[in-house]
Amino acid sequence: MPPKIDLKLCKGCNVCVDICPLDVFKEGAKAPVVAYPDECWHCGACVMDCPKKALRLILPVPMRPVAIRIK
Repeated sequence: MPPKIDLKLCKGCNVCVDICPLDVFKEGAKAPVVAYPDECWHCGACVMDCPKKALRLILPVPMRPVAIRIK
């Protein structure tokens, strides 16, 4: 699943646009837009660097067991 942006928390700083290694986001009028959701690698860079914690990343089902073992 692509990253989800909580528009109530997002202040439009576009840090996610700048930090995403695959350019999944693009600048929008008031908030960034997930322009290329299928390109997301689920690296979590956008979630970690968002100053307002407005991004949420839900890992695809096949990746969940790996993420649990890494913790």
